[in-house]
Amino acid sequence: MNAEIIAIGSELLTPFRQDTNSLFLTAQLNRLGVEVSFKTIVGDRLSDLVRVARTALSRADVVIFMGGLGPTEDDLTRECVAEVLGRPLQRHARIVEDLRARFAARGWKMAENNERQGDVIAGAEILDNKRGSAPGQFLHIDDENGNAIIILLPGPPHELTAMFEENCVERLQRLLPAKYIAIRELKIGMLGESMVDKRAAPIYKAAQGIETTILAGSPGEVQLHLRAQADSMEEAQKRVDALASLLEDEFEDAVFSSKGESLAQIVGYYLGMREATLAVAESCTGGLLAETITSIPGSSRYFLGGAVVYDNSVKITLAGVPPLLIAEHGAVSKQVAAALAEGIRAQCKSTFGIGITGIAGPGGGSQEKPVGLVFHALADGKDTEVVERTFPGDRDRIRHWATQQALDMVRRKLM
Repeated sequence: MNAEIIAIGSELLTPFRQDTNSLFLTAQLNRLGVEVSFKTIVGDRLSDLVRVARTALSRADVVIFMGGLGPTEDDLTRECVAEVLGRPLQRHARIVEDLRARFAARGWKMAENNERQGDVIAGAEILDNKRGSAPGQFLHIDDENGNAIIILLPGPPHELTAMFEENCVERLQRLLPAKYIAIRELKIGMLGESMVDKRAAPIYKAAQGIETTILAGSPGEVQLHLRAQADSMEEAQKRVDALASLLEDEFEDAVFSSKGESLAQIVGYYLGMREATLAVAESCTGGLLAETITSIPGSSRYFLGGAVVYDNSVKITLAGVPPLLIAEHGAVSKQVAAALAEGIRAQCKSTFGIGITGIAGPGGGSQEKPVGLVFHALADGKDTEVVERTFPGDRDRIRHWATQQALDMVRRKLM
């Protein structure tokens, strides 16, 4: 079984509004064993709505319309679906009276155009909306014209979520064949997308009945999404787990997550398990590393703090970098990175210290030290490890790459 989700509203075709409802519906449909094959966004013009609806019904078993159920002239979802199905709209007195009562309870007089929300497609089940004024509609078409499930839901997320959970899940469970979808997500650090695909493709192409998608996540992270459908969740899970195991063998410790966790979460787990603490001294990342670490709830258990040390005088004052070291090697050097890590560790009395210094650009680079050059250091009081990398991209990407590299050093140290 496959589905198409249609988001309706001209505002969704502007930079100012984003469709988030389809993410919720996709997760819900997957739990019911339904693959979402298409997502469409369409404006409020009736001719466009009709064309999109006809296409969706020609290629999907389940079609869900989101939005366009309000009282205004551009709320045309009911009219669109009725036209495509060749069915009349019937005004339900109960819905209209309920709407009048709701307005009256607030001391308002209902406008005439609100009565349009009582128009129901012939043969549809009415889905009550306890959180808004627009009722939804549920149709199961099973005749000479085909077999399809059509659902009309309101656009506001809090209304849509409640209506789907309370009114649609049980109906779908009764109508849909029992299928189950299992999902695994592997995250691989500090390798490029093309390199990951080159190594992974021979493995996932040999796997039967598993859909594999490779995505470039944030800089320094590639994601492998594995999906399998079967008649039981046990069988589906068995398939994706078997492929995940083969991929983990191929990439070994480059895989930092097998269940969707972020690198910052994984580092936090390791630090917590070791009862270890961390402090950071950042130059070119400008506090991004500390922000990433502290975005994880509970990070105060292992992250002590740190400093953004842009100017050389601050490197000297807050992280204890010797002035002669900067004068001899330059602020962007492995020696200064090591001194930053060792100095901040000593200042904060943490188990580990991280130092980062580099050239994020767009200016400031040279032939000897180009834009993208970053030195990362990790000190533990006995040894100090320094990694030199030259990252591609603009200033923002370089800072994110550098942050991921620093976190990955901590992860590998604690594995």
